[in-house]
Amino acid sequence: MNKRAKCRICRRLGVKLFLRGEKCLSPKCAMVKRPYPPGQKGKRRSAPPSEYKRELMEKQKLKYWYNLKERQLKKYVEEVLKMRGKVKDASVLLIQNLEKRLDNVVYRLGFASSRDQARQMVSHKFFLVNGESVNIPSYRLKVGDVVTLKPQKLKKVILKDIKEKLKKHTPPSWLSLDPEKLEGKLIAEPKVEEIAPPVEVSAVFEFYSR
Repeated sequence: MNKRAKCRICRRLGVKLFLRGEKCLSPKCAMVKRPYPPGQKGKRRSAPPSEYKRELMEKQKLKYWYNLKERQLKKYVEEVLKMRGKVKDASVLLIQNLEKRLDNVVYRLGFASSRDQARQMVSHKFFLVNGESVNIPSYRLKVGDVVTLKPQKLKKVILKDIKEKLKKHTPPSWLSLDPEKLEGKLIAEPKVEEIAPPVEVSAVFEFYSR
């Protein structure tokens, strides 16, 4: 997906999804310069969407937020739907499962500037999990698992000055980070209130329950 396409996704859904990493934090972000859907040329947003469209938009937000394909998100949602009634909060469980993906943890630790970049790095065997090479972005970590950047990958351009960048990075409370060792650890279950994804998760469940 090219850069413009990523910006159009955020504008169409009306929320900043940080699909372009650091660029999304700058004044040049498309959501800052053109905070309206593509094609509207500054006009106000149209009338409230139908219930189906609202649920669809929330599903799309979650899919792009975690850089997932449609079938991947559906699998995660269906897994949690089967456990409804057995868990205290299905919405919390869904977000926790998505947060514990290896590519997402790599992003949260600061090794990558976006989830898309993190996914590519994992696929190209940049990391070890508990000392073993893992190249599956969807690999689900458990509390206590340690993620380490392979030292031989430091010569890659995308990792220029990575140690200095990590020293300035503060990961969420459920992750610990050691910039010198180039490793991080999942020390607790992700806290949804700290994550605050820009999505109404209940609407996502409703979409897939139709």
